[in-house]
Amino acid sequence: MDRKTNGSSPKQQTPSIQSLDRGLTILEAVAKSSNPVSLSELTELMEIDRSSVFRLAGTLKRRGFLAYPAGRKDYILGPSLWRLAHQYDWGNMLIKVSHEELKLLASETNETAQLAVREGKHALFIDSAAGNQVISVSGRIGELTPLHCTAHGKALLADFGNADLEGVFGNEPLPPHTKRTVASIKQLGKICAETRARGYATDDEEFMEGVRCVAAPIRAEDGQIIGAIGISAPLTRFPAERYRVCGEQVSKVAAQIGAILTNQVADE
Repeated sequence: MDRKTNGSSPKQQTPSIQSLDRGLTILEAVAKSSNPVSLSELTELMEIDRSSVFRLAGTLKRRGFLAYPAGRKDYILGPSLWRLAHQYDWGNMLIKVSHEELKLLASETNETAQLAVREGKHALFIDSAAGNQVISVSGRIGELTPLHCTAHGKALLADFGNADLEGVFGNEPLPPHTKRTVASIKQLGKICAETRARGYATDDEEFMEGVRCVAAPIRAEDGQIIGAIGISAPLTRFPAERYRVCGEQVSKVAAQIGAILTNQVADE
């Protein structure tokens, strides 16, 4: 079959640099392991000769991206990687990637849309976009709200089990904000499981009376939750049956942001 030509050549994938690709594979393997990784384990993973793996790992160790734990010759992540991670402003990166999607969500729902990341026991709002409403819920950038009783907070906790939640909140009753605030770790664990199953979290006047919210977790390529995006509206404009529709909207936008972050969106 003859190929149809239109004066432009099809895009070709940029060829990878094999040694760099292998080095990054080693870093990923060490990062994902809960224990130090031996040279033998890396050799088995890479399926190349042991001496080549040793040289690759040795180069990463020399640059500080890998290190030996005390008294061992296995590999853990090194100080250079931690230093780069702490120097990079991940919140700013998420804002840049998500801002247009955030404005689109506000436009589609005509409500205040907010972007949040986890900060200890709180959800920190790092960006917002307003809908075209005379009366709306303010989206103050820099505001901290409790994880356990807000839609954004519960979206950030979606993958947490009871043991994880106890690690964050301890064993004491959860602080109330309204008469609807979830009171215990057991209740919150059930809510997290429901959020994980349906893809979005809700806030039915649990943090602020007269306000309902819905939010979805933003996931990185490995599935880790790195942020949450959602909307807030006055109770008079947000009947309970609106949760499903808006939940689907915020889930879709969260997935789009995740795709952008992991380069799953095709280039134009």
